[in-house]
Amino acid sequence: MSDLVQRSNHSPVPTRAPWAALAVAALAAATGCNTVTSQAKNSEGVRLYQQGAFPQAATQFQEAIAANPESPDGYYNLAASLHKTGTLYSRPDDLRQAEVLYNQCLERDPNHVECYRGLAVLLAETDRRDASFRLMNHWNMSSPDNPDPKIELARLLEETGQPDQATAQLVAALTVDPDNARAFTALGRLRDQAGDHRQALADYQRSLQLNRFQPEVASRVAALTAALGAATPGPAVQAPTRMVDQWRASARY
Repeated sequence: MSDLVQRSNHSPVPTRAPWAALAVAALAAATGCNTVTSQAKNSEGVRLYQQGAFPQAATQFQEAIAANPESPDGYYNLAASLHKTGTLYSRPDDLRQAEVLYNQCLERDPNHVECYRGLAVLLAETDRRDASFRLMNHWNMSSPDNPDPKIELARLLEETGQPDQATAQLVAALTVDPDNARAFTALGRLRDQAGDHRQALADYQRSLQLNRFQPEVASRVAALTAALGAATPGPAVQAPTRMVDQWRASARY
């Protein structure tokens, strides 16, 4: 679920008419009230979603959209809820509506990372993998200086069994943004799974330097450090290697 975002697209309007000034003030107050209401509804919806109360969460997200129709997060949250119920309960109508809502979110925020991710997953799950890749490649080409589409494209490539291409996208993301913790975590994961544990450890350590709030990565760094420290020159140390290979990261890119 995306973080709630408070946006303000309203700037003061210069005017000399007192009644106009009052009208602008009233509009600003109403807009602020609607934004607060939308954020509150979204927050309550997220809480319900996390508890598994998906229909009740959807109601809150619908009310968030009604309060602030220009905020992309309400559309994303409602899409995610319908995506969940459509998948869990085999409801094709929910999935179709989720797709519409994902696109409405992207109309309002063309770089909404979670929304791109949700829509790409939905397309792949409904036997439209080619459309999923077209979506990500279009985002990547339209935002060449943004590392996020490269990271999300890497995740899609990894999930479809293309680790080398995924690695290339992550390297490209780090070329654009050399201090991107998500890219280092993802690159470490790929190298870890490929057996390049020393380079994976270096990637994880760099990621933690940039963002220390990654408990799974920190745990993996500790495990790799212990395993690699035991692997001194000489005969291979089998036990630590097996321990290393058993790990499968669940941390979000």
